[in-house]
Amino acid sequence: MFGLQIRYLSFFFALITVLSFFNIIYSYYLDLYLNLSTYYFSFILSLIMAILFYKIKVPEVKISIFKKILTVFSGYVLLPLILLIPFYFSIYNLTFLNSLFETISGFTSTGFTIFPNIKNIDQSLILWRSSIQWIGGLYFLFSIIFLIDIYDENFKKTLTNFISFNNSEILKQVTKIFLLYSSLTLFIFIVLNFFSIRTFDSLNLAFTIISSGGFLPVNDLSSIIKDNMQIIVLSFMMLLSFFSIFFTYNLIFLRKKNINFFYEDVQLIIYFIVIITIFFLFFSFNTNFSINLLSISSSVSNIGFSLNSNQTNLTFIFLILVIIGGSFFSTSSGLRFIKIYSLFKYSLNQILSFSRPKNIYMNKLMFTKINFDFDEINKYFLTVLIFVLSLLVLSSLLSLNGMDFESSFKLSILTLMNTVNSSIYGLEDFNFNNLHFFTKYSLIFFMIIGRIELLTILILIKKFLFKN
Repeated sequence: MFGLQIRYLSFFFALITVLSFFNIIYSYYLDLYLNLSTYYFSFILSLIMAILFYKIKVPEVKISIFKKILTVFSGYVLLPLILLIPFYFSIYNLTFLNSLFETISGFTSTGFTIFPNIKNIDQSLILWRSSIQWIGGLYFLFSIIFLIDIYDENFKKTLTNFISFNNSEILKQVTKIFLLYSSLTLFIFIVLNFFSIRTFDSLNLAFTIISSGGFLPVNDLSSIIKDNMQIIVLSFMMLLSFFSIFFTYNLIFLRKKNINFFYEDVQLIIYFIVIITIFFLFFSFNTNFSINLLSISSSVSNIGFSLNSNQTNLTFIFLILVIIGGSFFSTSSGLRFIKIYSLFKYSLNQILSFSRPKNIYMNKLMFTKINFDFDEINKYFLTVLIFVLSLLVLSSLLSLNGMDFESSFKLSILTLMNTVNSSIYGLEDFNFNNLHFFTKYSLIFFMIIGRIELLTILILIKKFLFKN
């Protein structure tokens, strides 16, 4: 495949094989035979692809960053073609487009669904939907490591002191990610079970939360979450996909506590505390604070879950939280808080430098000795510009297809930020199944763009506008 490192994808085809096998065992155990044959199809095809991609010999040469980008992008095309099989060949008579839409929505951890009633789906297919999100979240984290050399030095310092990665270092980091990702999934599952959430629901929620996904195993979250303690626990579990995947690991195992490995998460902790304080002081008079806590955690982590409550007056604020997003090395989407903060501080310093030219203003992040330079600020600004342009394009496409402006604008934000539609955004009753085929393809394309934008477009910008 044009010299791409397709062995990188063989691991994920093997992972699909494992999850297909798990679904087969689960279907036999609970006598769920309606869609059993579809998992055999996905098992066999994914196993063939895993072996084929692993056996293909790749020349031992240093691969260019553009080929790495194409490798990552090809994963967002090839992997869903296997993952959609259980949808397409199920008893629910889904078209190829609807199967692809559901699969891409899960793989990009967005959560839009074409199923109007989840109760009508058998448990094995519900589990498959959640598994797709889990694989997609892991694929996103692996892609960041795979393309680590193109990111800003400040972001790389949150992970390593290496300037660049060789193959052994990449293998070490992706192994660490896989173990952390799996361990945190198990931790969420155990905690949710401990607080009396049904085992099946806990498993699906664990897959969804760790990947910042939006699929629920039921129609409404309120049928799972019954009391305030469960709401609070779920809210804090969602924060695991808001902070860096390495945060807990660094806290426990890092011997020499280097602030470089923590500075982004420290900023995020302060950011989250400020948001909680504002909501507690100004927006909790008519609403149980635990409901607001859930909505805040869900928005900042780009998951999107909510309980049905009257929060329509806060829709704009929650959308802003969705756009800002979470940690760079997390499964959340968004523009990333650290970039927004850096842009704000740099702009403020520029204004102050003109009003007080005799003073010197340092572009330094709080609690660190790290300075961000002008090239990084330009790239952060271009990230915002790309988002605005993508938002305008998608909103226009949705409006041209008969959608009212408010819905198209909200849906465009949620699509680009890979966040599920829910009551806190005023789109809980949105029906994706009845959309025009062009609208569905548009949403599919921009769901992928929202997931890989930082991995592709910014690289091109760096290549052509920031030559060193």
